Amino acid sequence: MLSDIEIINQAKMVEMRKIARHYGLKDEELYLIGKHLAKVELGAFKRLENKKDGKLLLVSAITPTPAGEGKSTTLIGMVDTLNKLGKKCIGTIREPSLGPVFGVKGGAAGGGYSQLNPMVDMNLHFTGDLHAVTTANNLVSAVIDNHIFQGNELGINPTKVVWKRCLDLNDRALRKVTVALESKKETPREDGFNITVASEIMASLCLSDSYHALRERLDRMIVAYDFSDKPITIKDLQITGSLLVLLKNALKPNLIQTLENNLFICHGGPFANIAHGCNSILATKLALKLADYVVTEAGFGVDLGTEKFLDIKCQEAKLNPSLVIIVATIRALKFHGGLDAADLKTPNVSALQRGICNLERHLETIRKFNLPAVVALNRFESDSNEEIEFIMNWGKEHQVDVALSEVFAKGSAGGLDLAEKVLKNIQPRRKYRPLYDIHESLFTKIEKICVEVYHATNIEYAPEVFEQIKKYNQGNYQEYYVCMAKCQTSVTDNPKIAGVPKNHTIHIKEVRLAAGSKFLVCLTGSIMTMPGLNKEPQAIKIDMDDDGNVTGLM
Repeated sequence: MLSDIEIINQAKMVEMRKIARHYGLKDEELYLIGKHLAKVELGAFKRLENKKDGKLLLVSAITPTPAGEGKSTTLIGMVDTLNKLGKKCIGTIREPSLGPVFGVKGGAAGGGYSQLNPMVDMNLHFTGDLHAVTTANNLVSAVIDNHIFQGNELGINPTKVVWKRCLDLNDRALRKVTVALESKKETPREDGFNITVASEIMASLCLSDSYHALRERLDRMIVAYDFSDKPITIKDLQITGSLLVLLKNALKPNLIQTLENNLFICHGGPFANIAHGCNSILATKLALKLADYVVTEAGFGVDLGTEKFLDIKCQEAKLNPSLVIIVATIRALKFHGGLDAADLKTPNVSALQRGICNLERHLETIRKFNLPAVVALNRFESDSNEEIEFIMNWGKEHQVDVALSEVFAKGSAGGLDLAEKVLKNIQPRRKYRPLYDIHESLFTKIEKICVEVYHATNIEYAPEVFEQIKKYNQGNYQEYYVCMAKCQTSVTDNPKIAGVPKNHTIHIKEVRLAAGSKFLVCLTGSIMTMPGLNKEPQAIKIDMDDDGNVTGLM
């Protein structure tokens, strides 16, 4: 089979104006970036606000493994297939971060014959949204330190600055740094960097449906505390206007196309292991007005991105998803059954029998949200007929529709079985049910996630963390969402534990208040908000020839 780059080079793109017109957007509502990329002016929402919403479908996955599951590829293939069947369908997806692009994961534009195009542009700087978020975030840091330097009228306690700088790359050396070493007037203090997609500005951008809403979220973000422990906000720094100017175009959703020239809205990029893991509310709402079906995704497995999509994004945006597609692979299920990564291509039904408990766990979680689910079995060449037969029989025994997905190798033609089973399982009158109510206590929300989703038998709070949550719960922050920062490779907070372990404890070591996003972020286990590079990062494999052709980007 051709490489992703070779497939992209053979594809023919259609001008974005023509694609946008087909879906009901007007030329004057587009902010064009060349011929094949565009942003949508926010005025389009006013014109479309009375249109009936389409049906919202979510693509999720089992717990990720080193073998890869192909969630983005399945999402893109699903959009192409539904359009092939005559359904007006749009996909919504997050923007790639340069951290994983040059790190271990690579790009996020799909693969094979189910890709977004132009793939290279999307995976690199795209329309500049992440750079805008980075700059806005770091303007806040610059103003904080300058304010302290210039006399500190607000009485900021330099030891209680909670705002971190950010960078859209994996750089573990920046997790802890010391700033303000330049002169005697400055107070040296310990600081650190998050990756841009963990910035509160990124989360708030994705949860805002207007400039006014974004202004309100920026205003209330807490950056530090004064000497009497009173919170200092961005509004106190008087820079909200400047931040809005930096984010002016970043709030506008981005348009891109599939290899089969179907429309995708690619906007926002919070990670699901350290943030809430969903594309912007604006992207999803726009797509719902333009299409009969909208297929979206949530980062990593059901326990991370899907829980946050359903508990945070859907509650905040008043969305009612119709169905969840859980992507699984035979290789990944064998990994959860105890097989070493080096042996995953070797047929082994017994490992599959042991590992399917991971899929069962995630299906159980989806049912708790009162939603139907379909399993997309992403097929690989190494999958044996016996292994495929086992999965299909398991589906029949458990009354779960399992569909072979071959969109990587065949594009929309490889997704017909999946699309038909998805359409069959949609129940129009069913209403999804969040796991927790926003009015419940913070402790109740945390416990419901840990017990109902992670199946933890115990929650261990660091002593100071328990007191912090208790204080927040008694203050103005009880009606906040809980955003769990947890490793993606396990349903526990230990990244080395695969499958579905029993009798495990969730360790909450730190909490951060994200007042702009209305989150209480709970950091569990050894999770980091600034990842590091792996031993052989993708950065050493990417190159470009003298004609500007990129190689090694996947």
